[in-house]
Amino acid sequence: MQVCVNPTTDDDLEDLRLLAPAGYFIGLHIRFTSPLMIYQTYDQGWVNHYTVHAYVLRDPATIWGMANTGVIRWSDPAFADPHKILPEAAAFGLRYGVTVACGPSSSRSIAGFARSDREFTEQELYMVRSCVERMHDRFAQPATLTAAQLEALRCLAEGDRHSDAATRLGISESAFKARIVSARERLSARTTAEAIRRARDHRLL
Repeated sequence: MQVCVNPTTDDDLEDLRLLAPAGYFIGLHIRFTSPLMIYQTYDQGWVNHYTVHAYVLRDPATIWGMANTGVIRWSDPAFADPHKILPEAAAFGLRYGVTVACGPSSSRSIAGFARSDREFTEQELYMVRSCVERMHDRFAQPATLTAAQLEALRCLAEGDRHSDAATRLGISESAFKARIVSARERLSARTTAEAIRRARDHRLL
């Protein structure tokens, strides 16, 4: 198994899927109890059970993640489970797991990863922690885009071609492309499609 070294979110998620065959939950930049982004692949039966019983505030991963940063196995004695939620999770195949937390308390990212077959190795702990920290950094709120940059991205998001979008905005095609390039740079995006996705993720579009 290779360490996830590709900085793109899609590649990180694929690596994490392979590392955690029983699923994962990633909440990025939790502010006022609400994450900016959520990625979740746990079994739907467990998700329904968790939701019906309103476990979020009693979840040992949430409790540990809000008080600590780093990575910890669920079997670690320091990973307290006073409400006995872990045995219930195990019944849904989440028998072995780890929790990762990073970032300041005002914008904490917390993630959980599970397997049904064995404990995570030390290398795998390093791998999941690195992936979550990278995703946390990539989804930090970017500098605000200018109105012109947002206009240009919005045109493409609505399906316009470059030439049509330029005409719609009353500017030359080269000027339009310059706006897109500057928007991509501001969003640290390698492609225009990624820039549009990141702008949507950050609720700029």
